[in-house]
Amino acid sequence: MNELKSGQVVQLTVLEEQGSRYILTNGDVEISLNSSDVIEPLAVGDRIEVFLYADRRGDLQATTALPSVAQGEYGWARVLKVTREGAFADIGTSREVLVKAEDLPALPELWPQPGDHLFMTLRTDRNGDLFGRLITEEKVNELYEGAVTEMHNKNIIARPYRLLPVGSFLLGVDQPYRIFVHESERNAEPRLGQDVQVRIIDVKEDGSLNGSLMPRKHERLGEDAEKIYAYLESVGGKMPFGDKSSPEEILEMFSMSKGAFKRALGTLMKAKKIKQEDGWTELL
Repeated sequence: MNELKSGQVVQLTVLEEQGSRYILTNGDVEISLNSSDVIEPLAVGDRIEVFLYADRRGDLQATTALPSVAQGEYGWARVLKVTREGAFADIGTSREVLVKAEDLPALPELWPQPGDHLFMTLRTDRNGDLFGRLITEEKVNELYEGAVTEMHNKNIIARPYRLLPVGSFLLGVDQPYRIFVHESERNAEPRLGQDVQVRIIDVKEDGSLNGSLMPRKHERLGEDAEKIYAYLESVGGKMPFGDKSSPEEILEMFSMSKGAFKRALGTLMKAKKIKQEDGWTELL
């Protein structure tokens, strides 16, 4: 008997159509496929590729939406929502999968947020329920691409896959470069799976990279602008202060004159970091 399990991508044959579903088989076992999950009409005898998952009763179901992350393989999965259980991620099928809280950083503020991406593989428990397993350092060492010396001083988009007090470990989004950012090369620790722009400061002999999340000197905004920008980040990206705020409000909140405040806002607007509307200042 060919055993079928949750989490597998397999080829099955259409046995029959029953109302709003198709019955598929491998010759030994019959699996249900909802008609709503079929893009093109099927006929009895067709051989199709499907992804298997366990429904809420534990019964095996099939979907023609194949996962972007499979068992034994790793890929990026977008975070859909975060609860106390952990992070639920989209793997490209009708079933979202949970990355359990125990596998996420100890500090909740470093957990991924909706829209972030986790580099993970697919696992099933003894009941057939799907869950995500984050990539290990051992696997990263097998998968990462070696960089060339021309990468030095380049900016690339990367996402953290491992967070430690000494620094952040990241993988490139477009190419799986392995990047280490020492804690002295960042103003704040990024979230797990957050998109960040990394400046490459060293290409090591093994092809891995050292990076920095700090701006180049000529890219820095200035002390007052950096102060306002950091405040905006800390309060969710929006504040009820702008050009029309009183000097007293500005002095109390930012310990700077209104003239310095307006110059700093001008710097941030010129750098396309903020916008002002109806008395509010908001990050772009």
